Amino acid sequence: MDFVSTRIITGDVARLVDFYERATGVRADWSTEDFAELRTAGATLAIGSTRTVALFAPGCARPADNSTVIIEFLVADVDGVYRNLADVVADFVTEPTTMPWGNRSLLLRDPDGNLVNFFTPVTPAAIEKFAR
Repeated sequence: MDFVSTRIITGDVARLVDFYERATGVRADWSTEDFAELRTAGATLAIGSTRTVALFAPGCARPADNSTVIIEFLVADVDGVYRNLADVVADFVTEPTTMPWGNRSLLLRDPDGNLVNFFTPVTPAAIEKFAR
């Protein structure tokens, strides 16, 4: 088995794609106006419109209704991400902070309210853990 993707359902695909393109520097691949993917070396972030939900099971997913999942991105410079997003993010949960486990983390909410963590390993143990 290989974990390959996380999908966010949204009422505004273009707005969310714009946000994640800016946040990650990755350009989205659009399949239709209702579905786009941002592919990185490790996984894909898929963004689908509410219209795609009925293809699975009507009502099985609701946009802007997540309060348990954190989407995480390993980045080279978390402070740079913070500066890049300072004028577009309405809710920084935690500004760049070095965590006890060795990552410098930035926790924010995307335009739909989903929690997103951008982090950079900064201690030798954390750097070794995420070495590629």
